[in-house]
This record gives sequence, structure tokens and C-alpha cells, in this order.
Amino acid sequence: MLIFVYMDNKLIDDSGKYLMHTYNRFPIVLRKGRGMKVWDIDGKEYLDFVGGIAVNCLGHCHPKIVIAIQKQAQRLLHVSNLYHIEPQINLAKLLIDHSCADKAFFCNSGAEANEAAIKLARKYAKDHIAPDKYEIITAYGSFHGRTLATLSATGQEKFKKGFEPLVPGFKHVPFNDIEALKKSITDCTCAVMLEPIQGEAGIIMPISGYLEEVQKICKDNGLLLIFDEIQTGMGRTGKLFGYEHFNVEPDILSLAKGLAGGVAIGAMLAKDFVAASFQPGTHASTFGGNPLACAAAITTIETLLEDGLVLDNCKRIGKYFLKRLEDLKKEFPSLIVDVRGLGLLLGMEIASACGSIVGACIDRGVLINCTGGNILRFTPSLIATEKDVEHLIGVLEDVFSRLQ
Repeated sequence: MLIFVYMDNKLIDDSGKYLMHTYNRFPIVLRKGRGMKVWDIDGKEYLDFVGGIAVNCLGHCHPKIVIAIQKQAQRLLHVSNLYHIEPQINLAKLLIDHSCADKAFFCNSGAEANEAAIKLARKYAKDHIAPDKYEIITAYGSFHGRTLATLSATGQEKFKKGFEPLVPGFKHVPFNDIEALKKSITDCTCAVMLEPIQGEAGIIMPISGYLEEVQKICKDNGLLLIFDEIQTGMGRTGKLFGYEHFNVEPDILSLAKGLAGGVAIGAMLAKDFVAASFQPGTHASTFGGNPLACAAAITTIETLLEDGLVLDNCKRIGKYFLKRLEDLKKEFPSLIVDVRGLGLLLGMEIASACGSIVGACIDRGVLINCTGGNILRFTPSLIATEKDVEHLIGVLEDVFSRLQ
């Protein structure tokens, strides 16, 4: 045990010595994961309700994904996009067959997918409408990434400090405010870019009819509708894509996080009339759509869609989980302000900062996440069970009872 503690401390010391300090990391080193559980270097077990922040949609080290990676690694790791790549073509077909889109572009992260979406929207507008059509309207509270353009699109000032001047051409309006959106449209507007459910803002749900009205406004004004589904996509809400809940179809759709079940990949999907504005030389990615990531993504999607079992589980457990969070709200009304979400993208708004709650849960062997300062965000694997939920509820009940 002393050896493990020494190794743990040395690794944490080396982390501080060699890694840039871009994360406030908790003092644990996670070494192994299976399903809903992870273990640290000391052998302590944790029930994981973070899931890599909505990445490990099928749990840690799902055997089908592991086998797909092993097989592909023995066959072909990487070739240039100067050539046709079999797993990339098969992944594109799979995504197009199950979405409203017609074409796919692959990259390596959510920020890259959103960057591609921004570029495509501007290029389409300049190609087909007017050279001064470049503005994109996004929402306050949104989070679209940390590249300079996606940071500029993000509607949270705290992420932008120190990186000015930002990329021009972005306007922000309150989420769920149709009138504000209408007033922000100008002759320069080319697109509206939204998360169907705002993730980093604290799981903010769209009000009834909001997204449908946004789509109508876009059509009436000749604007493209972009949905950032980095968090809501890949079954997270109980359907493969979040937009399917709201009777809308975006012109451009960005994906990442759960797309390959834990392997880095991003995708930007678009309808044909928009996608045609990307031609050779307009956009590219060296590692985008590489065989290894695509093989993992194909297996992830096929498993998600297989007999509908995983998506059905997400809906069922999501409803059960939300009800149990609502039960906690009734039990601790002075601590819990609100609970909300869809599927297994759930949030609990706390009356004060929730960092200490996250720490107390870690001490008790449960991993949860805090976003926006006072929102507990739950993004577990879509294979979570009622037993997993009850274990978390018991831990939260114990932590909350000590805070009253």
C-alpha cells in the first residue's frame, strides 16, 4: 500500500511539474475502468457519473469497442485523406443513414467540429447569398469550444478573458428568447448556432416550441440553422440526436464526445445544399477520420442502435434518475433550487457553490461534476442501472444531510 501511495503522489507531483496547469485536477490518479466503475492507482473503486463529461456513452472499455480498436490497430492506423479510407466511408454512411444530414466531415474534437460548422456557414453564405453575410447569432450561456473562433461564438465571458481580440462576427442573445433573436438579425447575419440543450450553462432546457420557432425564423430569413450536439448527441438524451425530440432539423450538425465511446473524434454533418460549399482546399484535417477512431465510432453507433436497448435504457433510467433527484429536492428544499434535463444529461442546481459536494462524493467513492459554479451535472454511461442511481442518491443524501 505504501508503494501505491508513493506512486500516486509522485505522479501527481510530476503532473504539476510537466503539464500546463489548464485543469484544477482532483488529487486522484485513475488507472482502470470497466462499465460504470473506475479505479485509482491505489485500487480504490469509484462509481462514475461523469463519464468523461458525456464521452463514455457505453461505459469504460466496452468490450466491443476494445476489440474494434485492436483489430483496426493491427490492420491500419493512419493514412492521409489524400486517399479513400474504408472505415471513414462506412462511418459517414452510418451517420447519414440515421440523421437528417447528407454529408459528413471528420475531425478530432468538438471544438474542431464547431470550427468547421462556422467556416461552412460563412462559406455557403458568401458563395450563394452575399459577400458581407458572415455574422452568426449564438446564445448567452452557450459553450462551443476553446479555439479562437469557437471561443468567440461561446456566450460566456469568463472563458474569453485574456484572449482578446476575439474573432468578429458573433452576436449573442438570451437562450429561449425569440424576440431577442428576431431583433438581432441584420443584413450580415448568415446563421443561428445553438445547443439544443445548453450543457456547460447548467443543463438549460429549451422552452416548449422555442427550437421550432428558431427554425421557422431561420427559414423565413434565409439563415442556416446550426446545432451544436457535442453533448446532446450520440444517445445522451434517449434518442441518437437531441434535435429528434423537438421536431426540427438543423442544416449543420456538430458531434464529438460520445461519438467513438472514448476515442477522440469529431464530426460535422450538413445537408447537401450547404455541404457543397466545401471543396478541395477549403477545409481539411490531417487526423480527421483516421481509421482507428472511425472503427471505434462505427462500433459505438452500432451498439447504441442495436435493438434499441441502450437508447431505451437511457430513456428509462433517465426518467427514474430525474424522479429520484426531484425526491432529493423535496427532502432538501433549502439546498436544492432545481433539477432538470433529458435522458442522462441531468443537472441539479444548488443554492450555493457545489465544489465541496463534488469533493465529498469523491471521498465516498462517487464521481460527479460541477458546472457553472453551482450546478451538479450528471452524464453517466447510458448503460447505468437503477442500482447505480440509488447508490448515488444515497451518497448525495448523506452529503446533503451534513450540509443542513
